[in-house]
Amino acid sequence: MDNRKIRVAITHGDTNGIGYEIIFKAFAEPEMLELCTPIIYGSPKVAAYHRKALDAPFVFSIISNASEAREGRINLLTTFDEEVKVDLGQPSAEAGNASYQALKRAMEDYKEGLFDVLVTAPINKKNIQSQDFQFTGHTEYLEAMVGEGGKSLMILMNDMLRVALVTTHLPIESVTKAVTKEAIKEKAMVFYQTLRRDLRISKPRIAVLALNPHAGDNGLLGKEETEQIVPAIEELSNEGMTVFGPYAADGFFGTAAYTSFDGVLAMYHDQGLAPFKALASTTGANFTAGLPLVRTSPDHGTAYDIAGKGIADETSLRNAIYLAIDVFRNRIQYDEPMANPLKKHYHERHEDGDRPRFGAKQQEENLPQGEE
Repeated sequence: MDNRKIRVAITHGDTNGIGYEIIFKAFAEPEMLELCTPIIYGSPKVAAYHRKALDAPFVFSIISNASEAREGRINLLTTFDEEVKVDLGQPSAEAGNASYQALKRAMEDYKEGLFDVLVTAPINKKNIQSQDFQFTGHTEYLEAMVGEGGKSLMILMNDMLRVALVTTHLPIESVTKAVTKEAIKEKAMVFYQTLRRDLRISKPRIAVLALNPHAGDNGLLGKEETEQIVPAIEELSNEGMTVFGPYAADGFFGTAAYTSFDGVLAMYHDQGLAPFKALASTTGANFTAGLPLVRTSPDHGTAYDIAGKGIADETSLRNAIYLAIDVFRNRIQYDEPMANPLKKHYHERHEDGDRPRFGAKQQEENLPQGEE
């Protein structure tokens, strides 16, 4: 990696929400420009409206292409020229389209290598729907656009807790059918590799939550545990992963058992996110794992009820920026030694097969344990 600052693309989100306010506040700290080069994907006209409504002394440089972004400046990239009516606190199709245009342009620029990481301000999942956007959220859209066939994983995290989800934006009536042994294994493996590569935890310990109350009570309150979750845990353990459970969610969070694990795999959206947000307050960030693109976001929505009032808390967005930068750096540090593994030198006579005395596996086993 060269010496330039990491380029952080930030999409402006729903133009009637708090996206611009939290962006303004996050970069009000001069230290942020020492850490990265921000490229805000949005509209100068909409940004100017929000700046005036908030009476915010926010200075940005307007650019038409991400290649024009300069260090030491807040670069605002014009993603569309048409007028957009800003109606603070009100959902509208116009605001939804504005959020899509910024996201679409960011995807085009990512494929051209014009930025390093993506941070997305909140969208309204209903208003953004159109012929061009038929996804239930950022996570699903990004998987389709840049996933390269891989599966994404939604993880909410802060300094004390990391919660990943087997299912994301599904109605409750669809959850039980989606919680299969195959889905649990797939998400757990992405989670495990993410903890190792993106967060530099050499031997992650993952807790898997049950789906039903009291972990199903041996089939009395549901059979998903015995038929899907337990078999998945057993197979993952046999494959060398340190995975435990299933744990009843209420007791698990109520007794702070999560402090004994590096990550928690929840079965559905609110099972994981409700306790996380209660515990994390404003410190959490959302990370879309499993993609070549590093993407994070704040752990909250558009907050229409406080839009334009100047009271939105930017902490989650700032933490999302920090997280994106950390993950980007961690991937470089993780991948560099793996790029040129040691060649086979010789074999011990007592070793089975062609396993080398020195090699990638030996290196991996010598990594320090626990968080780095």
